[in-house]
Amino acid sequence: MAHSFFAYIFRMRHIARWALMRNTRTENVEEHSYEAAVLSHALAAIGRDVFGKDLDPDKIAAAALFHDAPEIITGDMPTPVKYHNPSLQNAYKQVEAAAQDKLLSMLPPELVPAYGPLVRESDPEIRRYVKAADKLSAYIKCAEELKAGNAEFKMAAEQTMAALKAMEMEELDWFMERFLPAFSLTLDELQ
Repeated sequence: MAHSFFAYIFRMRHIARWALMRNTRTENVEEHSYEAAVLSHALAAIGRDVFGKDLDPDKIAAAALFHDAPEIITGDMPTPVKYHNPSLQNAYKQVEAAAQDKLLSMLPPELVPAYGPLVRESDPEIRRYVKAADKLSAYIKCAEELKAGNAEFKMAAEQTMAALKAMEMEELDWFMERFLPAFSLTLDELQ
């Protein structure tokens, strides 16, 4: 029997992000998931190595790779729509849970225990780091668009930065202080 889980996962590259915004460079869910994995790994490594927390950066990065997997089925619901009101937010959570179930049904039963926690984001501590990385990735996208002269991302950048600060994560603050300024540099300036 053929199983289609991984064929679906590889379709993340076809799901566009920021659909309501004019973009200077389009972004898809696959590349965003990679960025979220890199950033969540960094946040967890900072938590472990700088702040002495018992974290597994590799496990957290793996979860980030799959954090938007349901969007293969649902599409990318823009944040202003998804969080417009509690009733819409609850309805979307139900749709997302159904998409998670559908994806997991595409695996052989022996692999569901390995991928279920990743697709469902079932560990709250891991989910917290992935959410922080998700927001950080969104802020970096906004900063890149602003750097390219696209003022359409100004409000999104401000709102995303406010959301990052509201998370009150010392790892996030540590990362942003030390690494975020470099994202505004050109390639020549980075060298």
